[in-house]
Order: sequence, then structure tokens, then C-alpha cells
Amino acid sequence: MGRLQDKVAIVTGGSRGIGGATVRRFVEEGARVAIFDLLVEDGEKLAKDLGDAVIFLKVDIAGEAEVEAAIGKVIGKWGGLDILVNNAAIPGANKFAHECSAEEWDRVFAINVKGSFLCTKYAVRPMMEKKSGSIVNFSSIYALIGNDDIPPYHASKGAVLAMTRTDAICYAPHGIRVNAVHPGSTMTELFLKAAETYPRGKQAYLDMMKEKHPLRLGEPVDVANCVLFLASEEARFVTGASLVVDGGYTVQ
Repeated sequence: MGRLQDKVAIVTGGSRGIGGATVRRFVEEGARVAIFDLLVEDGEKLAKDLGDAVIFLKVDIAGEAEVEAAIGKVIGKWGGLDILVNNAAIPGANKFAHECSAEEWDRVFAINVKGSFLCTKYAVRPMMEKKSGSIVNFSSIYALIGNDDIPPYHASKGAVLAMTRTDAICYAPHGIRVNAVHPGSTMTELFLKAAETYPRGKQAYLDMMKEKHPLRLGEPVDVANCVLFLASEEARFVTGASLVVDGGYTVQ
């Protein structure tokens, strides 16, 4: 307990799934957390469940004015900002490049890349003033290896990884650490929904995905614990790192 005592954090896409698990772990370790999301019902419920340490703000992270205003509200409420978790993302169209429209491609990059950029842009300013802070970006194992699905998503996560490395160098003189996590298949609501639409059935999908992960399929808290480490002072000498959380998927 207390690994993030009195820290102020923002978790984008924090209403459910890995983001929701991250919010819960942060609160358990003493942080106050603002959830940025468009899933109002889920976000408000989680904030209510966790009490005064959590607030929910409806934010479209692709909109600069919304991001700036929301971060201002967090700082106004709690007096500062210590941690940013850029988790919010969409998978986008599951089409090969020659089938994707420019609009489909742009929408994925607007959320996954531009959204992370905008949140970073306005979060680093209060962090620079106090000469400390931690940013954790969500990339993916598919920024490290290839696969034959959702090309816009994979490309966007490669961009997030490149941004992580660059920002780690840019903000190190200001005491701000910037790291990335690369989750493998994790049993979130979206993952289980995809399993239900698999032509051979949900169990066949789960069995297929389990074969790709030598340990097992991940649970949201498995990733959240790694985000917690990177956000905490235990990782004070870690920046620009890629923490792969995939049950052994990418080492095969």
C-alpha cells in the first residue's frame, strides 16, 4: 500500500478494461485519479464505486480544447499532476491497407496517436514546473511484431512507441519519465466480445489465442500492475523503456 500516496493521475480510457483495472490499482496505492473517457455510464459508475479519490470527465482526447480544459480541471481540483497514463485507443477497421479508407485510417490515428500527443502536451507542463512526473503510454506487441489484421491500429502503436522514446529524451532534463507497455491478448470486455463473433465460436477463439501465449491469456490487472510499477518511484531510473506484458507471446 502507498506506492502512489498523494499522487495525482490521469488515466485515459479508464472506464473499464485495462484502464479500469489501472484506476483501481492506483487508488489502492494511494493516488487520486481522473478518468478521461467517452464511456459515461461505465466511468461514472467506477468513480462512484471508488469514492472521492476518483473523478470522471467526459473527454474526447482527439479534441485539443477538450484535453486542455480537462487537464486544467484536474489541476484545479487537486493542485497538480504527477502521472499520465495514455491508455485510450480504438482498434479501427479490420481491413488490409488497400481496403481501408483514408477516413478509417485517420480516425485510428486521431485517437491512438494524436490523443496521446495532446494529453502529453498539456500534462507535461505542470510536471515540468515541479521537475517530476511519469507518463506511461500504451503501445502493443504489434508495435514489435507483425500480424495480418487491423493495420491502422498496428501502425498507430508503432507511432506511440516512437513518441515514447523521443519524449523520454526530451523530458528527462525536467525529471519526467516516459515509458511504454506492450500488452499481449488480455481478457477485457472488447477481447471477449471479439471472441463471441469468431466464426468457429467463443471457445475456439480462446483456445487459439491461449496457444499463442505460453503462460496464459492476460487479465487486466496483470497489465495494470506493470503500469503501476512504471508510474511509481520504484521505476525512478527507468525511462524510454518498453515493458512487454504478453505471457511470452513475442519470445517464441
